[in-house]
Amino acid sequence: MTESSAPRLSVVGERHRFDERRLASWLDRTLGCGPRLDVWQFVGGASNPTFLLATEAGRFVLRKKPPGALLASAHQIDREYRVMAALRDSGVPVPRMRAMCDDADVVGTAFYVMDYLEGRIFRDATLAGLPAADRTAVYDELNATLAKLHVVDPAAAGLADFGRPTGYFARQVARWSKQYRAAETENIAAMEALIAELPPRIPDDEAPAIVHGDYRLENMMFHPTEPRLIAVLDWELSTIGHPLADLGYNGFMWHSASPSWGSLPGVDFRTSGIPDEAAYVAAYCRRTGRDAIGDWDFYLAFAAFRLAAIGQGVYARALAGTTPDGAAIANPCPALAEQAHSLLRRRS
Repeated sequence: MTESSAPRLSVVGERHRFDERRLASWLDRTLGCGPRLDVWQFVGGASNPTFLLATEAGRFVLRKKPPGALLASAHQIDREYRVMAALRDSGVPVPRMRAMCDDADVVGTAFYVMDYLEGRIFRDATLAGLPAADRTAVYDELNATLAKLHVVDPAAAGLADFGRPTGYFARQVARWSKQYRAAETENIAAMEALIAELPPRIPDDEAPAIVHGDYRLENMMFHPTEPRLIAVLDWELSTIGHPLADLGYNGFMWHSASPSWGSLPGVDFRTSGIPDEAAYVAAYCRRTGRDAIGDWDFYLAFAAFRLAAIGQGVYARALAGTTPDGAAIANPCPALAEQAHSLLRRRS
């Protein structure tokens, strides 16, 4: 793997094409961009198609819902736009939001436009190729930015109604259990055990905060040459919830066996510049005023359980032939479920 990658661009895919002249007219009316417009599509796994717009006023990013019938709870780009706009002056680095459009006549679905930023996306959690000092700085930025997000007062940011302040983990366990059941293709004993054993372990501490929902290294953009985080991206799953869900999900890198998601097992933490798990968690606690985290294994286990349920869904869609490339894949759910169950019972 390379240490980082610049965004990959292509011509707009046939399924995602729209009337560029109509968009150019809307951009000129709304943002004063002039009549010239060139459009490219970002290549990647984002669930919401994303495009680079080159205009006379500069470059912007357009993010839209995909075409076709959609689940009501999915692809909520209006939520992405709202949370990033609300966080603009919070100290949490986000792109500047320019405009939201609900008129499907412009590009076929609702969309929003934000500033384009030049930067690096690190897809290899080991940060191969970077010097140790830069690795330390990257992980410190990742940690500090998560802490900044979690100390933002949702009400003060205008997000008091962005989600329910209590019952987050109960709803999440129920949601992912339901998702797993809907995609179930075989009996997986570890998933059955998790569905039964996670609810009694849910912490009493509600601690509502703005949560990102997919906080991992690959969803961060860093400065082109400095180890400085300049934007947190992909806010589709953000809500009001328990902040330690984000930390547990982020912390699963120290246990993950998937380099494509983020994996740190095998790293020499003494020489690499990357902190070990305990140091990373301690830094977060220091920054957020926590003395410690009770039942840390619950948060790790929940993160792996959620990834297992997501993996089961991907596998089921592949079996049904409804994935975009139709590729056959192995089911990641059993191994993730076993790992989640092992983490949950590690100190019980």
